[in-house]
Amino acid sequence: MLLFRSEEHVERWRSERGIAPGALLPLQLVHRLATEWYGGRLDPGWRRKTPEETQAAFERLGLRGDFWRVT
Repeated sequence: MLLFRSEEHVERWRSERGIAPGALLPLQLVHRLATEWYGGRLDPGWRRKTPEETQAAFERLGLRGDFWRVT
């Protein structure tokens, strides 16, 4: 994950390096994703999410499209 100050900064950085576009998320959504992804990880009964559970989590956060497709 890389942090940028604006979409223009992302585009300049990306084009200078010949990197294809990826997903751009506002910092608040990154925090929500991290909370969803890592929540409960220290609990003794924690287990890895199934692909279906992962896809459902992405959907709950509004992360849709090919980039976020797991199953």
